[in-house]
This record gives sequence, C-alpha cells and structure tokens, in this order.
Amino acid sequence: FIMRTLIKLWMPRCLRILRSPCRSFYGCNRLLTSQIISHYDSINQCKKELPEYFNFASDVLDVWSQLEKDGRRPANPAFWWVNEEGEEVKWSFEELGFLSRKAANILSEACGLQRGDKVIAVLPRVPEWWLLNIACMRTGIVFIPGTSQLTAKDILYRLQASKAKCIITNDTLAPAVESVMPDCQFLKSKLIVAKGSRDGWLNLKELFVVASGDHKCVKSRSQDPMLIYFTSGSTGSPKMVVQSHSSYGIGFATSGRYWMNLTSSDIMWNTSDTGWVKSAWSSVFAPWICGSCVFVHNMPRFKPAIIAETLSTYPITTFCTAPTAYTMLVQHDMSSYKFMSLKHCVCGGEPLHPEVMAKWKIQTGLDIHEGYGQTETVTICANMKGMEIKPGSLGKAVPPYDVQIIDDHGAILPAGKEGNIAVRVQPMRPFCLFSEYLDNPEKTAASVCGNFYVTGDRGIMDEEGYVWFVGRADDIINSSGYRIGPFEVESALIQHPAVSESAVVSSPDPIRGEVVKAFIVLTPAFASHDPEKLTHELQQHVKEVTAPYKYPRKVEFVQALPKTATGKIQRKALRNKEWGR
Repeated sequence: FIMRTLIKLWMPRCLRILRSPCRSFYGCNRLLTSQIISHYDSINQCKKELPEYFNFASDVLDVWSQLEKDGRRPANPAFWWVNEEGEEVKWSFEELGFLSRKAANILSEACGLQRGDKVIAVLPRVPEWWLLNIACMRTGIVFIPGTSQLTAKDILYRLQASKAKCIITNDTLAPAVESVMPDCQFLKSKLIVAKGSRDGWLNLKELFVVASGDHKCVKSRSQDPMLIYFTSGSTGSPKMVVQSHSSYGIGFATSGRYWMNLTSSDIMWNTSDTGWVKSAWSSVFAPWICGSCVFVHNMPRFKPAIIAETLSTYPITTFCTAPTAYTMLVQHDMSSYKFMSLKHCVCGGEPLHPEVMAKWKIQTGLDIHEGYGQTETVTICANMKGMEIKPGSLGKAVPPYDVQIIDDHGAILPAGKEGNIAVRVQPMRPFCLFSEYLDNPEKTAASVCGNFYVTGDRGIMDEEGYVWFVGRADDIINSSGYRIGPFEVESALIQHPAVSESAVVSSPDPIRGEVVKAFIVLTPAFASHDPEKLTHELQQHVKEVTAPYKYPRKVEFVQALPKTATGKIQRKALRNKEWGR
C-alpha cells in the first residue's frame, strides 16, 4: 500500500497509537488554539475584515503545524485513515505539510502545471486525495473533485467543460479516461494513484520517492479561485461552481465551531464520497480550521454494521452522514452498540425526516443537528450547538448570511408564508458565496433576484427565524390549486413500517392537472404484502399524519430509486417518466 510504505520510509513516528481525545491544554496553549478559531470566526461574524491575501495551506494548516513543532498543541493526528483490511495511516499537521509539499512539487514539475491551471481528481477515499487537495492550494492550481462513480461520458463532459490540463485517478477509472482521450485537447498530463505503473501515465508512488519536501506556498488573494465543483445535476446539466480561497477556506469557521461543535481535541468522521461537496465541508475545511482530526474510513460501500462498529471502536467525537444513511442506521438498530466518545451528530445534503431523528435519539441518546447549504454556499442554516432543535427544521441562519424567504420578485415574505429560500447579496455580497458559474454568465445572473441570491429551494420561516424546507422549486406539486411539497409527503410515508424510502413527484391527471404520486421502496418485511391493500393502507396513513389533500393518489412500488452519484434522489427523472418527457 503506497502511503503506508511512504510513511515507513519517512515518518515512522506518525504510526504512533492515538490515545483517547484529550482536552487538557495548558494555559497559553489553549488560548493559542482558541485564538486561531476565533480569528476566522470573527471574519464570518463581520467583526473583522476579510484579508486581501489568504491561503488555507499556509495560513491555517501550516500554523497548526508550527504549534505542533513548538510543543503548543497536543500530538493528536490531523488525519487518520483506516480501511476494512486493517490498514491505518495517521499524519500530524507537520507530516501533512511535508507530504503535501512533495505532492505540490509533483504537480508543478512532473505534471508541468502552473498557477491557475485546473486539475480533475477522481479518486475514492484514499489518503492521496487529501494530499493532492492541499498541494493544489499550495501551488494555486484549481482542484476539481469528482466521484469514482463517474462514467466515461461524465469524465469527458468534465474535461471538456473545465479545460483541465491534468486528470488524477486510479486503475479502476484509467480505462474510462483513456477511452475519451482523443476528444480532450486541453489535457496535458495524466497522474495515476496505483501500485503498478501504467503506460502513458505518470505514477504518483514513483514520483513521491524522488520529490523534494521543500516548497514555497503561493501568495493567493482571498478571492482567487481554489475549487470547482460540478453541481449534482439533480436540476439539469451540471454547472461549474467556482469557490475562492476564502469562501471555503474561511467560510466554515463559524459552522465548524458552532454547528459541528469542533475544537482542536475533536476527531470528526464524515462519510461523504470525495466527489461530493460535503467532503470539502466536513472532511477538509471545517475540521482543519478548528484544528480537529479528520477521520476517514475507506468504505467502498455504505454498510450500517461497519459504521456502527467504527463509531464504537475508534474515539470519534463528531459524526456526519447523509439523512438517507441515518435512515439505514436506525433500521439497523444502533441501540446494541456503545459509543464511548461520540458526543455530536450532524447531517446535511437533503432533508432529515423527523421520524429518523427521533429513532436515532432513542437508540443513541444523541440529537442530530441538521444543516443546510449548497455547492454554491457554505452552511446557510443549521441547528447549532445549544439551540432548541425543532424536528424537521433546517435551523437558523449561519453568519455571515442574512437568510430570508422571498417571493418571485425579491420581496421578503412574512413569517409562515412559503417562498424562495434566499441569501442577501446587496449591499454586500457575502465573501463565502460562490464566485460564479464558470463560463455561464446567464446562469450566474439568473441566480440573483433583486437583493438576493436564490437557492432554488422553497421554504418557510417561522416567527423565531427557523427555516423549514418545502422542496426544490421545480419539485413542488400543484394539484387543484393546492401547492404540495414532496418532503412533507415523504416524511409522512417514512413513518410507516412498510416504507424503506420514497420519492414523491407530480403525475398528470385529466381533472386536477397533476396529482401526487409516490414511488416507494418497501422494507423486507412488507415485500410480499398485497400491493393493492398496502397502497390503500399507506394512503390512509398519509391522510392521518398530514393534511389529507397531500396523500398520494398514485403509488408505485419499486426496487430502487434513481439517485445522483452523491446519493441524492433524482425526482426529476421520475417526474420526466410520469410526464413522458
């Protein structure tokens, strides 16, 4: 295994055993670590100005590294990686710095990349992904992550749209890249993360052996591009979302501190795939700006038993996974496990059903703190530490965002009125909002309505400022004049023991124009039940749980729901099927 070999060669002490997390800082050490977090939090809180120059690698990671060298920070790892074979990698911030500088030299020299060039990295949860991410920060190269589930067609689209000069992947996806090479005129180099060499590819393992560990970090401006994410495509063709060095680099200080409840003593495990933006949120920027340890389990597939065993075996203090995963975990039943270190749970990416939250609390004794944001933003709303959690709510606005519910003309709506979830961009655009949709000025302009950036999500704000998700704007069902959000119906359905998961969309109707249709994946215990009787039972159930007009007049039982590569349900695909598009 490549990184294990490298560590044995250079950094034997990084394989030390991690003891249980310790919060015993001495006097000034505790002050120093809290000052780092407080400094960047105060920028989010608009108490300090955004610096003209900022680089996450030099201004955050290297500062933590220096505190380690000076003996002013505990020797907890910065990065802790495990897999199902029992292999393990642990790096301190100092080791992370040394290895990422090597990676930076490889990108600049062997790959011939320059500041401002773009590189696409399509890798699973391997340690190299984190090193290459930081290496791009150090060199000013724009990092474009992609999920390992991308097809050759997806890879071609991303290479052509981004004009990337380098692609980094593994043995599994190398053939897909090779198959589209003739159509990728901008691609200059290919870097493979693999044990053996491959014809036509530079090999990261071989280059690491000879690469220098000395590298001077570029002086990047706060608003220089750092990352590009392709949107999931749940609402059309993927767009290229540009994030700056400061937007993600500084923008997660407040949510890291108050939503994820992180300190420099914590160990955070986020299960997201490296291609999903949540991996940047919770496996890079939020934990590391707080000085926390990033924990990674290289699971090829989500297995509830592995998740539960990992949480009970390792001293993980903060856990983040998707609502769909929490649903699977409570179905697995977590009550038989003991989580000695776990104290804080968060989720995001899609709405969390209140029923799942209640079951998790019963089984583990812990609340789930839901947060909400997009590829284009940092955390917009969250149920932050110490707040009253209202099940089903996204929580309140996270600084520096001023979140409002607006109508289609940009006017702020009163409490309790449904409208568009929006973030104020006038008179001052928040620094932690995306820079643009690259090469798409029309879409960039269309994302603003009056004084607000419009998320494309519908919601309601209550009198206390809590935001409630209704659905994507294009997911709303209009039946006989009634506006119905799919999430409300899905939340009602999930409370029935027959329902494993569901997706609700509009379906054409000659009388009502459109009606609610539910696509339902059944739990194993109900798979053999009479479909007609079960349909009636579920319809009655929804009528009892929510307003009767919302019940699904059509029901279809399916084996699986169409999802994006990041696990989000593609209601658009189901809706198109219904309407024959």
